[in-house]
Amino acid sequence: MEKQANNPLHGKRLDTIIEELLDHYGSWKALGQQIRINCFVDNPSLKSSLTFLRKTPWARKKVEELYIEVIMGR
Repeated sequence: MEKQANNPLHGKRLDTIIEELLDHYGSWKALGQQIRINCFVDNPSLKSSLTFLRKTPWARKKVEELYIEVIMGR
């Protein structure tokens, strides 16, 4: 529990993170320009992105870091 107190993403769902980034950037294409991963560039959808990001820790980390920087302003 103490570890989670310093986690800015605690309680934040991955689908919510992606949706908020999409709202911020306005399109999958623009999001894909920020983070070059295929799930945002090649036939993107929320479902396929969630599947890929849940299986690929390095990609999820990039998405979470972008979210913290852009949406949370840190």
